[in-house]
Amino acid sequence: MSFTTDLIHSIPVDESTGAISVPIYQTTTFVHSSPGVHQGYDYTRSGNPTRKVLEDLIATAEKGSTGAAFASGMAAIDAVLRLLKTGDHVIAGNDIYGGTYRLLTTLYKNFGITVSFVDLQNEAEILLAITPQTRLIWVETPTNPSLKIVDIRKVSHIAKSKNLLLCVDNTFATPAAQRPIELGADLVVHSATKYIGGHSDVISGLVVAATKELGDQILYVQNAAGAILSPIESWLLIRGLETLELRFKQHSENAQAIAEYLSERPEVKEVFYPGLKVHAGHSVAASQQKYFGGIVSFRLKEDTIEAARKFTTSTKLFKLAESLGGIKSLIAHPASMTHASIPKERHPAFGITDGLLRLSVGLEYPVDLIKDLKSALKSVAINESALIL
Repeated sequence: MSFTTDLIHSIPVDESTGAISVPIYQTTTFVHSSPGVHQGYDYTRSGNPTRKVLEDLIATAEKGSTGAAFASGMAAIDAVLRLLKTGDHVIAGNDIYGGTYRLLTTLYKNFGITVSFVDLQNEAEILLAITPQTRLIWVETPTNPSLKIVDIRKVSHIAKSKNLLLCVDNTFATPAAQRPIELGADLVVHSATKYIGGHSDVISGLVVAATKELGDQILYVQNAAGAILSPIESWLLIRGLETLELRFKQHSENAQAIAEYLSERPEVKEVFYPGLKVHAGHSVAASQQKYFGGIVSFRLKEDTIEAARKFTTSTKLFKLAESLGGIKSLIAHPASMTHASIPKERHPAFGITDGLLRLSVGLEYPVDLIKDLKSALKSVAINESALIL
């Protein structure tokens, strides 16, 4: 069956009532028939029927063994990093999400975990970074915010040859477009706050493990540390998954149109979108993604904070806000917003400059979004006569 058909029909009908929608089991505890004897659930931190449906559903979507739901994307990332021990070494992309960078370089540094940030598009650089203490390779693809593409198959081959775990942050691509476990990953994480939730109304994180053994370790962390997702939020994500591919396909089509438009504008220096044939990672993205996604980053020709401020305060439909993946279009300034936790001196390695902007393209009609961008571009026009009217 197709992805969407399989996903929709993996959502169970409630056995006790026949309800077509998964019930929200808003309870903290469950009655035992006798001490230690229950119907599979004893306390909602350890397990909840609504959350279990979500966890099974994301495992199905990602073609993995075990899913686990967390209170945020960062809690999901933290759960994977808790598989490490003092002295372990991590290899990560040199342009990963600012929150992941912060977690690795501050909190986990305090526990003796070291990290090397490398260009994961360069096999030689990965191999050079591996030490006897390396245990995990951390991949984002497409990356945030520069939208670089990492070849998951190639990195998986390296990881397996060195007996390393490979975790892929699949937030930007979603399982509707890319399934890293099928490409060789051991673990997949999502900030489900983004496309899986899809409506900017729930903060959540998901982890999928390729094997039951790894899945059991993640579930142990989930129960022991307690950063669980509530039943109501679990239900919201189930609802989001039901329409994920429909939404993501439209996000991608809208983003493609906008990327092509921006590529022709004299006020824009560079456009970063894997759906463009001139993008360095286009062929790899086309081989491992069904859709190119809803994120477009671009650098203004006037690469300054002043120009970025003018542009971001001139849009009407693109709202200036953190996050991404919702139905409404958003614009962000990575240097001062999403990646502000990264030291300024490391910004060049991340492709971040003062004039870099990131669009989360929503579900509005693309012609309306382009009109909005066209109007905002007038605020940063270097030469008024060069404007395309």
